[in-house]
Amino acid sequence: MKKTRKRAAPGRSAAVKRATKETSVTLTLTLDGSGRTSIRTPIPFFSHMVDAFCRFANLDVDLEATGDLEIDQHHTVEDVGLALGQAVAQALGDKAGVRRSASAFVPMDDALGFCAVDLSGRPFCAFDAKFTKDKQGDLELDLVPEFFRALANATRANWHLRIEYGDNEHHKVEALFKSAGRALGEAVALDPARAGVVPSTKGMLE
Repeated sequence: MKKTRKRAAPGRSAAVKRATKETSVTLTLTLDGSGRTSIRTPIPFFSHMVDAFCRFANLDVDLEATGDLEIDQHHTVEDVGLALGQAVAQALGDKAGVRRSASAFVPMDDALGFCAVDLSGRPFCAFDAKFTKDKQGDLELDLVPEFFRALANATRANWHLRIEYGDNEHHKVEALFKSAGRALGEAVALDPARAGVVPSTKGMLE
């Protein structure tokens, strides 16, 4: 049976709604944007980090999330990662013409973050960052890797992230989100030399 090729949504855009008994996430996303964002979650510092991620990726994103914070923050943070990743994957379609992989170092004052991403079709997340306290602002910091693992699973991509060094926890987390955004923005960018070509020796990235 012949497999139908997935084409990107018109304008490389996507709309996603994820609703469970624990959370509700709705978002629209455009890959070829200019970093115009509206991010609304019940966790303000997390909203700030997702906003930084989208801006550094040059994504246009309108996202609203609610969740069962009376239980904890885990469901909300994870489901935002899943919905955001699903939207990226949907907008990419068969990934024809994209650069596919990219990496970025981004400094934030005393901290330096690094991310490498490959839109390989195989989900994997390597996360190397240590935090010296449990929370930054109102965000539980043990959920930062959970966000990126959810993002990796939903984008079906390889994500490698680490904090090179840093003392201030706010700066460390922000450097990580910004480096991830910058790497993703470069990986999803269209390469004029590969117009219409899926960048894989297999002819597909799934």
